[in-house]
Amino acid sequence: MSPFFFESMQHIQLKSTTISFQNIRVEQNRNEQVILVFLHEALGSIGQWKSFPELLCKKLQLDGFVYERKGHGNSSPFSSVRTAEYLHDYAWNELNELISTAFPLDKKIILVGHSDGGTIALLYAAKFPKKVLACITMAAHVINEPETIAGIQPAIDAYQAGKLVGLTKYHGDKTEDLFYAWANTWKSAEFKDWNICTEIQSITCPVLAIQGSSDQYGTEKQLELIKQNVNGKVKTVLLPHCGHHPHLEVQDQVITEIQQFFSSEN
Repeated sequence: MSPFFFESMQHIQLKSTTISFQNIRVEQNRNEQVILVFLHEALGSIGQWKSFPELLCKKLQLDGFVYERKGHGNSSPFSSVRTAEYLHDYAWNELNELISTAFPLDKKIILVGHSDGGTIALLYAAKFPKKVLACITMAAHVINEPETIAGIQPAIDAYQAGKLVGLTKYHGDKTEDLFYAWANTWKSAEFKDWNICTEIQSITCPVLAIQGSSDQYGTEKQLELIKQNVNGKVKTVLLPHCGHHPHLEVQDQVITEIQQFFSSEN
């Protein structure tokens, strides 16, 4: 028998949007009061995580919950223009409502976020500290660096050249709206000085922040600022020869880092 299984796609209705999600159930669960909640990247979806959520759940012996934010995958399309506060909105409104709707009040959450998902995880942990046992981020941003903005133009060029057509497999007719919502927001004048260092000072749970040394969207400064500003215990890991997707590029190493992080907490 498999040590875990991925349930079929399901949907949950929130006040103003429908969210698609999948549950991961492990055969041997060491704590049914705890669940891993996976938050995907800026252009991400459930499918783009590949096998990482299942493998991590198996290793930690905890169930998982993988969902798609509004505008992504099989969730509702955008209903308004994205603003410079979109990450706060996703964390403090959508994710908060989703967790309140999907889980019992006594359920403890471990947030696992990549890129935008990592930033959303930090913002949620800052606003709702009593709900979060731990926060794991990969390639999260807490400021908009010049390197971040510079990294977006090659992506725009690739998209316009048809080289990112694979995104339609995951997002269908939402793809173009999603792509330009991301690219245009991060390059906008309103977002130039975006900075959440003040917000994350209220985080009290343990944080593991991982980043690749060759990440085209951010530098090691992101890790330094997380460590400087989070009030809880913080461990930072800079992975050599790794880009923006550590959980896919060096999956075994990332899972080992997370497992060791939790072993040190218990």
